[in-house]
Amino acid sequence: MTDKRTCLYDKHLELNAKMVPFGGFEMPIQYTDIVDEHNAVRKACGVFDVSHMGEVLVSGPEAEKYVQYIFTNDIAGAPVGKIYYGMMLHENGGTVDDLLVYKMADDKFFLVINAANIDKDYAWIEAQAKAFDVVTENQSDTYGQIALQGPESEKVMAECLDLACEDLAFYTFKTVDTEGETLIVSRTGYTGEDGFEVYGSHAYIQGAWDKLIAHGVKPCGLGCRDTLRFEVGLPLYGDELTDDITPLEAGLGMFVKLDKENFIGKEALAKQKAVGLTRKIVGIELAGRAIPRHGYDVVVDDKVVGTVTTGYNSISTGKSVCMAMVDIEYAKLDTPVQVRIHRKLQEGTVCKKRFYEKNYKK
Repeated sequence: MTDKRTCLYDKHLELNAKMVPFGGFEMPIQYTDIVDEHNAVRKACGVFDVSHMGEVLVSGPEAEKYVQYIFTNDIAGAPVGKIYYGMMLHENGGTVDDLLVYKMADDKFFLVINAANIDKDYAWIEAQAKAFDVVTENQSDTYGQIALQGPESEKVMAECLDLACEDLAFYTFKTVDTEGETLIVSRTGYTGEDGFEVYGSHAYIQGAWDKLIAHGVKPCGLGCRDTLRFEVGLPLYGDELTDDITPLEAGLGMFVKLDKENFIGKEALAKQKAVGLTRKIVGIELAGRAIPRHGYDVVVDDKVVGTVTTGYNSISTGKSVCMAMVDIEYAKLDTPVQVRIHRKLQEGTVCKKRFYEKNYKK
């Protein structure tokens, strides 16, 4: 099966982007240089094509009840315009996907899911919806989406796209009527910096992209999207969250509300919390410059005690660091460990997963 293309595919080719398969799409990994693109977002502003992300609309009299049942976070009585982060779980507590839930109205919720999981997620969402008075609609092919990220993004949104966003608090959104359509504009971000997402028709997103590039905003690929999210300890589905990894093991318990009414996977997580975790995602900082990669062994006293989930030489800090799933007895801060890199054991220390401080505007 050939990879799908976003509405901005031709724009990426015009900019000589290096294209790679990602989540079933042909996506730009970089345009010029990952370090340049990363630093543009940390210091100024960059734009990402995130049209590959999936969007599902849930509406109907039991929309809130249904979303509460499939989602770990608590959206009960949420105000319209609020966004929540959380997970959808299997009965055993493993993660179907992590997602954002936008409250559009009391009876309407907009779910933003990961590109690689669109088909799997939507089949799962539809299956669970049968017991509720709701309508689910996969709108993934309808929307294009760009993410403008970095400390200058609010200014650029206003100057370049005529979208005033100073009224948007962190993790909120608004709808904007422009050019004969209704956009969804949100302030979340996946980089640790202030930033915005714009959802619109393919035509609108293509025009907005052109305006931003003409304005001098740096186009950014998935390469630096990964280095940016990693530095601030944000998970990537497939690495820090999977069908076999629970949110508690991933250190995301704050997005799991075990005190709310029943949701899929609640019992398994409550039990896991009561019994105690056997493994956990931690940060590891290496003493040297060798770079730990996904799948590398974490070793203590010649025994494999874990696996690297994501690793880089951090662009913002210059340190070789990684996130890793390790046995719980080695998860305490400052625990000495080793990572096997090209058959050689490199010394390291368990540290916080956040290697760089977030700069959200709250």
